[in-house]
Amino acid sequence: MRDGVVYLKTEQCLQVVNKRITLQDVAEIYTNDNNLKKEIGGIIIYTAKGSQDEKIVFSVMKIIEMIHKIRSDIIVECIGEPDFIVEYRIPNPPNNLWKYTKLVVVILIVFFGSAFTIMTFNTDVSVGDVFDDFYYLVTGTKKDGGSALEIAYSIGIPIGILGFYNHFNHSKLREDPTPIHIEMRNYEEETNKAIIQDASREGKVKK
Repeated sequence: MRDGVVYLKTEQCLQVVNKRITLQDVAEIYTNDNNLKKEIGGIIIYTAKGSQDEKIVFSVMKIIEMIHKIRSDIIVECIGEPDFIVEYRIPNPPNNLWKYTKLVVVILIVFFGSAFTIMTFNTDVSVGDVFDDFYYLVTGTKKDGGSALEIAYSIGIPIGILGFYNHFNHSKLREDPTPIHIEMRNYEEETNKAIIQDASREGKVKK
C-alpha cells in the first residue's frame, strides 16, 4: 500500500446513536499509518440536534473535502457508495412489552391473512371438487366425507410454507437467506436509493 493514501469504504445506509457523528462512525478507514487513521477517524462530520431522529444524506465529496482541510497532503480513495445515508436514532431504553405486542400483531395479521388467501384460492379453483373427481377416478366410488387427500393437503401446506421460508422449529434448514429476507433487503435498498435521489433533487445532500 502506498504511503499517504487513505481508503474509505461507506455503506449505503447505517445507524448511529451518538450526537457527534465522526468519520469512523460512518466509514471503514484503511491506511498503513495508524496515527493518520486515528486523526481522520475523529473528524466530526455532523452534529445531530438530538430532539428527534434524523436521516442525513452525505456525499463522499464532502467527506474528502473535510479530510483535506486537515491533511491536504494525502490521497483519499473511496471504494464504497458515492452517496450514503446516516440515520441518527435517539437512544431509548428497550421496551420489551411494545416489541412483543408488535410481534403478536404481525403474527395475527400474517396468520389470518394467509388463511383467508388459501381459502379464497381453494374456493376459486374448486379444490374440493377436484379432490372428489380424483377420488372417484381412483376408487370408482364417490366419497361421502373427508379422505386422505384432504388430510395430506392440509398437512402439506404448512410443511411447504415452512420449507419455502427456510425455517423450522427455530432453526434454519439451509444457510441461504429466506425469501422474506431477500424481499426486505430489496425494499430497504430501493428505499435508500429513493431517499438519496430525493435529497439530491432537493439539494439536501451534504456536499
